[in-house]
Amino acid sequence: MSGSAGRLFLAVDPPAAAVTDLERALAPLRSAPGAPRWTPSARWHLTLLFLGEVPSARLAPLTTAVRPAVAASPAMSLQLAGAGRFGSRRRPAVCWAGLAGDVEELTALAGRLAAAARGLGLPVEDRPFRAHLTLGRWRPGRPADGDLPERLAGYRGPAWPVAEVVLWRSHLGPEPRYERVAAWPVG
Repeated sequence: MSGSAGRLFLAVDPPAAAVTDLERALAPLRSAPGAPRWTPSARWHLTLLFLGEVPSARLAPLTTAVRPAVAASPAMSLQLAGAGRFGSRRRPAVCWAGLAGDVEELTALAGRLAAAARGLGLPVEDRPFRAHLTLGRWRPGRPADGDLPERLAGYRGPAWPVAEVVLWRSHLGPEPRYERVAAWPVG
């Protein structure tokens, strides 16, 4: 697959009400000194498994393997809650929102999805799943306030039922866009 074909990932997407609530909480931080480069909310996904470039011949087997992994999931409810960072306080890399609710079940689902992808011979990162929603990224060499996520420590958004797992294809470039490839109901 060429670079323009896009990279695949499996995700749960927060509903509009949860996104709007978090946008409201983030508003005072957006122009703060040392803030990260914020990710547009239209690109907010709770990534369960990043797959990268997947050969087109593997797409149908992947969608078939994902179905039972998702079907084994109980009904789940999640809530965006709190915030944190990846990277040190002095050199932060990613600002993220955390999750509350059925995070254990979500983590188990991410594990089943990774196992399904490995079973097809697809490369899967070998690090533990950590449920989060990426809000922004700090650029190396730019001023960065690693304490900024602490201002959202008490944030609690509305809870919502997880409706589906979506297979997305991201097309990077000057105007990144996402293409919905497939989806499976949860619960």
